[in-house]
Amino acid sequence: MSAFTFEYLNCLIELLARIRDEESEALEQAAQIMADAIEHGHSIFAFGCTHSSLPIQDLVYRAGGLMLINPILAPGIASLDVHPATLSSAMEQMTGYAKVILDNTPIQSGDVLILVSVSGRNAVPIEMAQIACERGIKVIGVTSKEYTEAVTSRHPSGKKMRDFADVVLDNKAPKGDAVLYDPRVPQKFVPVSGVTSNALLQALVAATIEELLERGVTPPVLLAANLDGGAEYNARLFAQYRERIHYL
Repeated sequence: MSAFTFEYLNCLIELLARIRDEESEALEQAAQIMADAIEHGHSIFAFGCTHSSLPIQDLVYRAGGLMLINPILAPGIASLDVHPATLSSAMEQMTGYAKVILDNTPIQSGDVLILVSVSGRNAVPIEMAQIACERGIKVIGVTSKEYTEAVTSRHPSGKKMRDFADVVLDNKAPKGDAVLYDPRVPQKFVPVSGVTSNALLQALVAATIEELLERGVTPPVLLAANLDGGAEYNARLFAQYRERIHYL
């Protein structure tokens, strides 16, 4: 194994251990919010811009995952399929776009919104969190506390996304996200937030399922469609929860 590979994997192991040891209380709080929504008939939505949308996509319609998580996929910033790619970075900084997105999403008071923004500094995720709070929507924010504390806000309010979150989950990514260093390269390289954000959100799913079971509620979990009977099993659950599943 190359030295860089070994160092990177060790760094990830250390960050995941920190998440395990330091984020348990926040994960429990977030799981209670999720379980409350599921138990009382509310919907769950999730949003992230560009690379921060990837952990969101990993939650949605996923074998072994909660079937009630609905992605918010806004044009231009939902993925990296726009050209030039720099356009999506510029759109993430636009004020006013978050309101347009939420106004065209079937999200209501009492629902839950999971937001991922590693730096937490750009206008769209900040306004998304702010407007959600104003509308009585619970916000679970995934960000890097170190990163967001090291940068200035790109929103006129001077606020960051975390300022409007009911619960903040820290993905432990460093400022700038990259973790490896070599004097022959002018900047650090290889990011970690994709792995740690994914791990945090899947840990949230696990904690939510456990919280539901403790309440006597059977969690709606997708069965792998590639298993025999999987499609039929999922179809029954889709019919049962159709009013809260908005991605079909």
